Amino acid sequence: MSMDGGIGGGPGRGARSGSRNPYQLTEESPVYVISVAAELSGLHPQTLRQYDRLGLVSPDRTAGRGRRYSARDIEQLREVQRLSQDQGINLAGIKRIIELENQVAALQSRVAELTAAVEGAAAVIQQREAAVHASYRRDLVPYQDVQHTSALVVWRPKRDG
Repeated sequence: MSMDGGIGGGPGRGARSGSRNPYQLTEESPVYVISVAAELSGLHPQTLRQYDRLGLVSPDRTAGRGRRYSARDIEQLREVQRLSQDQGINLAGIKRIIELENQVAALQSRVAELTAAVEGAAAVIQQREAAVHASYRRDLVPYQDVQHTSALVVWRPKRDG
Protein backbone atom coordinates (compact mmCIF):
# COMPACT_ATOMS: atom_id res chain seq x y z
CA MET A 1 0.00 0.00 0.00
CA SER A 2 1.06 3.55 -0.55
CA MET A 3 1.74 6.12 2.16
CA ASP A 4 -1.81 7.50 1.93
CA GLY A 5 -3.32 4.09 2.63
CA GLY A 6 -4.33 3.38 -0.96
CA ILE A 7 -2.92 1.22 -3.68
CA GLY A 8 -3.65 3.53 -6.59
CA GLY A 9 -1.38 6.02 -8.21
CA GLY A 10 -3.93 8.74 -7.56
CA PRO A 11 -5.22 11.51 -9.76
CA GLY A 12 -2.76 13.68 -11.61
CA ARG A 13 -0.19 10.91 -11.70
CA GLY A 14 1.07 11.91 -15.15
CA ALA A 15 2.44 15.16 -13.74
CA ARG A 16 4.75 13.44 -11.30
CA SER A 17 7.59 15.91 -11.27
CA GLY A 18 5.47 19.04 -10.71
CA SER A 19 7.69 21.89 -9.53
CA ARG A 20 10.31 19.57 -8.07
CA ASN A 21 13.90 19.38 -9.15
CA PRO A 22 13.85 17.03 -12.19
CA TYR A 23 17.02 15.32 -10.91
CA GLN A 24 15.68 14.63 -7.42
CA LEU A 25 14.58 11.02 -6.98
CA THR A 26 11.34 10.37 -5.12
CA GLU A 27 9.18 7.30 -4.68
CA GLU A 28 7.33 8.45 -7.82
CA SER A 29 10.44 8.81 -10.00
CA PRO A 30 10.16 6.40 -12.95
CA VAL A 31 13.56 4.68 -12.87
CA TYR A 32 13.11 0.90 -13.16
CA VAL A 33 12.93 -0.93 -16.49
CA ILE A 34 10.43 -3.78 -16.68
CA SER A 35 12.99 -6.53 -15.93
CA VAL A 36 14.14 -4.81 -12.74
CA ALA A 37 10.56 -3.99 -11.72
CA ALA A 38 9.61 -7.64 -12.26
CA GLU A 39 12.49 -8.81 -10.07
CA LEU A 40 11.74 -6.26 -7.33
CA SER A 41 8.05 -7.14 -7.27
CA GLY A 42 8.58 -10.90 -7.59
CA LEU A 43 6.42 -11.08 -10.71
CA HIS A 44 7.08 -12.15 -14.29
CA PRO A 45 7.59 -9.31 -16.83
CA GLN A 46 4.58 -10.61 -18.80
CA THR A 47 2.44 -10.20 -15.66
CA LEU A 48 3.57 -6.57 -15.44
CA ARG A 49 2.58 -6.04 -19.07
CA GLN A 50 -0.82 -7.59 -18.40
CA TYR A 51 -1.36 -5.41 -15.32
CA ASP A 52 -0.45 -2.37 -17.45
CA ARG A 53 -2.91 -3.38 -20.20
CA LEU A 54 -5.65 -3.83 -17.59
CA GLY A 55 -4.86 -0.47 -15.99
CA LEU A 56 -3.94 -1.97 -12.61
CA VAL A 57 -0.47 -0.41 -12.60
CA SER A 58 0.35 2.28 -15.15
CA PRO A 59 4.07 2.99 -15.37
CA ASP A 60 5.46 6.03 -17.12
CA ARG A 61 6.69 5.65 -20.68
CA THR A 62 9.93 6.73 -22.30
CA ALA A 63 9.98 8.50 -25.67
CA GLY A 64 10.46 5.07 -27.26
CA ARG A 65 7.37 3.76 -25.38
CA GLY A 66 9.40 1.65 -22.94
CA ARG A 67 7.91 1.22 -19.48
CA ARG A 68 9.60 2.87 -16.50
CA TYR A 69 8.40 1.88 -13.04
CA SER A 70 8.73 3.90 -9.84
CA ALA A 71 9.10 2.67 -6.28
CA ARG A 72 5.40 3.44 -5.81
CA ASP A 73 4.59 1.30 -8.88
CA ILE A 74 6.61 -1.58 -7.39
CA GLU A 75 4.67 -1.20 -4.14
CA GLN A 76 1.40 -1.24 -6.07
CA LEU A 77 2.45 -4.35 -8.03
CA ARG A 78 3.09 -6.14 -4.75
CA GLU A 79 -0.29 -5.05 -3.41
CA VAL A 80 -2.11 -6.23 -6.53
CA GLN A 81 -0.37 -9.58 -6.21
CA ARG A 82 -1.24 -9.80 -2.50
CA LEU A 83 -4.91 -9.04 -3.14
CA SER A 84 -4.98 -11.59 -5.91
CA GLN A 85 -3.08 -14.39 -4.17
CA ASP A 86 -3.87 -13.92 -0.48
CA GLN A 87 -7.36 -12.44 -0.66
CA GLY A 88 -8.55 -14.28 -3.77
CA ILE A 89 -9.79 -11.12 -5.48
CA ASN A 90 -9.92 -11.29 -9.27
CA LEU A 91 -8.19 -8.65 -11.40
CA ALA A 92 -11.47 -6.90 -12.26
CA GLY A 93 -12.20 -6.58 -8.54
CA ILE A 94 -8.71 -5.27 -7.86
CA LYS A 95 -9.12 -2.70 -10.63
CA ARG A 96 -12.38 -1.53 -9.07
CA ILE A 97 -10.71 -1.30 -5.65
CA ILE A 98 -7.95 0.85 -7.16
CA GLU A 99 -10.50 3.09 -8.91
CA LEU A 100 -12.49 3.54 -5.70
CA GLU A 101 -9.38 4.28 -3.64
CA ASN A 102 -8.29 6.87 -6.22
CA GLN A 103 -11.78 8.39 -6.10
CA VAL A 104 -11.69 8.51 -2.29
CA ALA A 105 -8.26 10.19 -2.39
CA ALA A 106 -9.55 12.78 -4.89
CA LEU A 107 -12.62 13.46 -2.76
CA GLN A 108 -10.55 13.78 0.41
CA SER A 109 -8.34 16.29 -1.39
CA ARG A 110 -11.42 18.24 -2.54
CA VAL A 111 -12.86 18.23 1.00
CA ALA A 112 -9.56 19.63 2.28
CA GLU A 113 -9.67 22.38 -0.37
CA LEU A 114 -13.27 23.28 0.48
CA THR A 115 -12.55 23.23 4.21
CA ALA A 116 -9.67 25.65 3.68
CA ALA A 117 -11.92 27.89 1.55
CA VAL A 118 -14.65 27.92 4.22
CA GLU A 119 -12.12 28.70 6.95
CA GLY A 120 -10.72 31.52 4.83
CA ALA A 121 -14.21 32.95 4.24
CA ALA A 122 -14.98 32.74 7.97
CA ALA A 123 -11.79 34.67 8.74
CA VAL A 124 -12.76 37.39 6.25
CA ILE A 125 -16.23 37.64 7.79
CA GLN A 126 -14.72 37.99 11.28
CA GLN A 127 -12.39 40.74 10.05
CA ARG A 128 -15.28 42.61 8.44
CA GLU A 129 -17.39 42.21 11.55
CA ALA A 130 -14.56 43.58 13.68
CA ALA A 131 -14.24 46.55 11.31
CA VAL A 132 -17.97 47.28 11.62
CA HIS A 133 -17.79 47.14 15.41
CA ALA A 134 -14.75 49.41 15.40
CA SER A 135 -16.66 51.98 13.34
CA TYR A 136 -19.44 52.43 15.91
CA ARG A 137 -19.87 55.97 17.20
CA ARG A 138 -18.63 56.12 20.76
CA ASP A 139 -20.57 59.27 21.70
CA LEU A 140 -23.88 57.44 21.65
CA VAL A 141 -25.19 55.80 24.77
CA PRO A 142 -26.33 52.25 24.24
CA TYR A 143 -30.03 51.63 24.73
CA GLN A 144 -30.92 49.72 27.84
CA ASP A 145 -34.34 48.24 28.28
CA VAL A 146 -36.24 49.60 31.30
CA GLN A 147 -36.83 46.99 33.95
CA HIS A 148 -40.51 46.26 34.43
CA THR A 149 -41.63 46.05 38.05
CA SER A 150 -44.86 45.29 39.77
CA ALA A 151 -44.97 48.75 41.46
CA LEU A 152 -48.15 50.71 40.96
CA VAL A 153 -47.95 54.44 40.40
CA VAL A 154 -51.16 56.41 40.72
CA TRP A 155 -51.38 59.72 39.01
CA ARG A 156 -53.84 62.25 40.21
CA PRO A 157 -54.17 65.54 38.43
CA LYS A 158 -53.78 68.64 40.53
CA ARG A 159 -56.97 70.60 41.03
CA ASP A 160 -56.85 74.28 40.50
CA GLY A 161 -58.38 76.24 43.12
